[in-house]
Amino acid sequence: MTTRTKMLLTVLVTLVMATTAVAWALTRPAPQVEVDPAVDLRTPGMVVRDTATGRLAVVRSDGSRAQTRVSCARVFTAAGRAVCLRADDSAPGTFALDVVNPDLSVLRTLPINGVPTRARLSADGRMVAWTVFVAGDSYTSSGFSTRSGILDTETGVLNTSLEDFRLVDAEGKGGSPPKDANFWGVSFAADDNTFYATMATGKHFYLVQGDATAETVSVLADGVECPSLSPDGTRVVYKRRLPDLTWRLEVYDLGSGHRTPLAEPGNVDDQGTWLNDHTIGYGKLDPASGRIDVWSVPADGSDQPSELAADAESPSPPTVS
Repeated sequence: MTTRTKMLLTVLVTLVMATTAVAWALTRPAPQVEVDPAVDLRTPGMVVRDTATGRLAVVRSDGSRAQTRVSCARVFTAAGRAVCLRADDSAPGTFALDVVNPDLSVLRTLPINGVPTRARLSADGRMVAWTVFVAGDSYTSSGFSTRSGILDTETGVLNTSLEDFRLVDAEGKGGSPPKDANFWGVSFAADDNTFYATMATGKHFYLVQGDATAETVSVLADGVECPSLSPDGTRVVYKRRLPDLTWRLEVYDLGSGHRTPLAEPGNVDDQGTWLNDHTIGYGKLDPASGRIDVWSVPADGSDQPSELAADAESPSPPTVS
């Protein structure tokens, strides 16, 4: 079996498993865990998706956890707002995106045509991004691809696919991305316009910098998947694909191009989250038990990983009182 064949097979298996896992998580009966009506997006703590209930939950600094009434397949919070990718009850087998207010009311809902995999907000909660798995693109050998979109909640401007953006060089010259280009893992800068993402084409996984207003992207580096921008805007944490088709977390310095492997030795198939300027949070699957837990690791490559929350994923930077 050739390396390319193994890679395509791995991609296919990964996507099928992810699709099955999301569908199973959204359709299985949730355990009877009490919802705390006093908890919302203003409650101090780290917001996660509780994998046992499927609900958005707040993990307090003492490790205790409080459940909300909101159910999501993927979630991310910032500035007292959340983006929630969920099953669409009005159309079985489909999914929707909710922009959720601090009090857990829904500001806006829009359909997403695919299976949820990534969700992000800008630091002030204005810009929303999501990635879904889709099937049926004729140019893909596996039959699966990804689609990423961006919503500006202030202006209402909606871009349903980054594949419609122009790929430009340093001088602004260029054109359409390659036909087989797939985008995923969007992360916003503080200006609510600049963003970073992965553009996969051929055997390459490029880190791209995007301009939401101009609807352009430009290539910065290769070998960078699921980037997440640091609060100070100088680095991205990402997952690096290894020859055995697993991933390790690294940090890429946008100024120098230096790459720092992090102390997490295990396979991490997640878009890391900067819990602060020095600490990365992420969901990690335990292959033996099938459980996903939230862990953290220093961003400078030192020390060792620490478990933050069991039976949880999709961590967001913690809110404080």
